Amino acid sequence: MRIEQLQAFLAIAETGNFGQAAQKCGVTQSTISRQIQSLESDLGLQLFHRTSQAKLTLGGETLFPRARKICLEWQNAIAEIQDLVAGKQPELCVAAIHSVCAYYLPPVLQQFCGDYAEVQLRVTALGSDRALKVLRDGLVDVAIVMNNRFLTASQEMVIEVLFNEAIEVLMSANHPLAEYQEIPWEKLVEYPQVVFKDGYGMQRLVQEWFARQGVTLKAVMELNTLDAFRGVVRQGKAIALLPQSALIEAGQDSTLAVRPIVTNNSKSGHSSTNFEPNFSREVALVTTRDRLDIPPIKHFCDLVRDMMIPQANFLSNLSLSSLTALVG
Repeated sequence: MRIEQLQAFLAIAETGNFGQAAQKCGVTQSTISRQIQSLESDLGLQLFHRTSQAKLTLGGETLFPRARKICLEWQNAIAEIQDLVAGKQPELCVAAIHSVCAYYLPPVLQQFCGDYAEVQLRVTALGSDRALKVLRDGLVDVAIVMNNRFLTASQEMVIEVLFNEAIEVLMSANHPLAEYQEIPWEKLVEYPQVVFKDGYGMQRLVQEWFARQGVTLKAVMELNTLDAFRGVVRQGKAIALLPQSALIEAGQDSTLAVRPIVTNNSKSGHSSTNFEPNFSREVALVTTRDRLDIPPIKHFCDLVRDMMIPQANFLSNLSLSSLTALVG
């Protein structure tokens, strides 16, 4: 059964004439006749009495209301798809990691709302793993996350790396490590650490980095908000390793201290050839290929690329004191 057959059936039922139905459908009368014969063959019964006026049989009367619903739904579906292609998307859903939502995304959102005022933006702050899951499940259109090649390996995914940002150390202002201008990485293992909860890319990144250095991470607590991180480390000896954009507010707090990790191997006196001096995370935009055919989604991705990359590069070149002064 094809939609054209049902459309032909409705046209005949409404006009009572095969010729008029053919004109209404924009086909020849012989085509209409073949479509109805094929439909009757599929269903196993006759749909019209072949008299001077085509009248519905009992089977035709049974089919008529359902055929009308099917064709109406088909018309609605076509109209909605045409609106989608034309950029008339009712909403655009975005999932992004917390620091991106707080510091990088607001200018993009403001610009998008000005360009597509009729599209409802829905933005949710999520951990990277969770954001990628809801993207794969079709619950959001775009994810801005810490890149995880294991979770974005499928062919339908489109991944664009936006920027890299350094991982630094958050601690209380009177912490013993605050005396360092740059903290030797081996000093980090001497203190308990607060980490993100399972499912957040940062937890995995920190754990894997310590494992590659051949040392054990002393994780004593799992959290999922930046406010909680600041509150916990402010109280004692625990430290947290967080990306630079997540530490902007901490840099404005006199009770907290932020320090970079030593990036020069010789400064720490560590001679292992396995040592990785650059500890950073890769932030990427992820969507699916089909979504880039939709104008509002493509435009949003273009804005993220055009606005977020220069902003991230600019911020990464500032010292922490300059950065916090600029944001504050």
